[in-house]
Amino acid sequence: MSTQQTSPAQQAPTTVRGAAGTAYFPIAFIARFPFAMMVVGTLTLVVSARGSIALGGLNAAVVGLGSALVGPLLGAAADRMGQRPVILLAGIVNSLVLIAMAAVAFSSLPDAAVLAVGFLIGASSPQIGPLSRSRLLQLILHELPSQRRARSLSGTMGYESAADETAFVFGPVLVGLLATTMNPAAPMIGAAVLTLVFVTAFALHPTARLAGPTAEDGSVTQGPARELFGLAVLVLVAGSLGVGLFFGTVLTSLTAFLEATGDGESAGLVYGVMGVGSTVLALSMALLPERFRLWARWLASSTLMLAAMIAFALAGGLPGVVAAMALAGIGVGPTVVTVFSLAAERSPQGRSSTVMTMVGSGTIVGQSAGSALTGEVAESGGVQAAMWLPVAAAALVLLAALINALTCRRTPRDSRIETLSAPDSPHPASPHGAPHQPSARHTPDDDADDADTEGAVDAEDADGTAEPMSQKTLTFTQHPAEHP
Repeated sequence: MSTQQTSPAQQAPTTVRGAAGTAYFPIAFIARFPFAMMVVGTLTLVVSARGSIALGGLNAAVVGLGSALVGPLLGAAADRMGQRPVILLAGIVNSLVLIAMAAVAFSSLPDAAVLAVGFLIGASSPQIGPLSRSRLLQLILHELPSQRRARSLSGTMGYESAADETAFVFGPVLVGLLATTMNPAAPMIGAAVLTLVFVTAFALHPTARLAGPTAEDGSVTQGPARELFGLAVLVLVAGSLGVGLFFGTVLTSLTAFLEATGDGESAGLVYGVMGVGSTVLALSMALLPERFRLWARWLASSTLMLAAMIAFALAGGLPGVVAAMALAGIGVGPTVVTVFSLAAERSPQGRSSTVMTMVGSGTIVGQSAGSALTGEVAESGGVQAAMWLPVAAAALVLLAALINALTCRRTPRDSRIETLSAPDSPHPASPHGAPHQPSARHTPDDDADDADTEGAVDAEDADGTAEPMSQKTLTFTQHPAEHP
């Protein structure tokens, strides 16, 4: 009997890559590119087809608005029905409206039709980044040995942020290559093809079963919806909005500055300095000591972002701008990782996909709005005025970090903790090992959505050794103000 109970755990993988499979990460990485191409791609297409920069900027903002409004609803649907049907439907619709945009932009239809299609593009975007984080979070908590979960979560969130950063840096580059070598509609058609192939592959990957309902009747237990609007979650959305504004204002103001100094062709290379630093730091977050708490990491990294942008605004030439971009990369990468790590911890029961898409939508709408606003300021107020907008964006990120540190810092410690006397075992839908019967008190999805990794770290003894892992410690984070 004892052998039968421990055999699945012994066969369980010990790394996220082993649990997800070799093919998962390249599929999920390439599936992000259509989303990263949409804003710049629609901007390029509309400006070329309609001859209006203002309409192109407005359309890009509408794409972000559609993603921000509907993205969390897609996440909520994934929490309720599972990721596979939601992603498949969103991918099909998204590929169709991407192709429709290529036709509508060059048609005689009014500008309102272009904006309507732009909204549908954003609304139907499959949200691969947030849903991948939610999927891997559940995989870590159900597939990996207990003692490896905290470190694996930090490393995974770092990789996911690096993947997002890489896609958002090279997505616009791909748009430029397709538009210049072929025609302005090519980026939209290319994004549609990538969506059909790789988003579909992402939806059909075996790990999608980890993110679906696991009860025998197909139902899933979810925490109250009001927990999604608590300060502990909304402060993360505010932080991600600030990060999106940061990306949008930096890229647009940097482009305006370099064009004014005659170095416009180097904008992508200079912006890439920040992207490289951000990616490296994001991947290195797992190396930080666990005693360096997440709230403190957010404060430190956002402070670096603000300092870098002040240096950027005061830079008088290209060397100063490059140095500021390098410093900004050191700050923004860890900031993104930390915000999503906190989102993983604070997701209410059964609502991890919803929270991840809320945070992800904040970034994309911030980027769209930041780009549009900075473009207007650069044209009307000059380049120097536009270069101070990234300072305001970084200040918003720091403000959110301060609010988090002052009001939400003790949320994990004040949360309700329940312990299950159950050995580590695979998820019922896992491709690794035999299924196990969930406890009568919790389903495996409850474990995934409510496990608080940082709370588990708090359970360590003073000498740094962890408690015996024969039991799963589950933390349900609740904001004290909401649950006295």
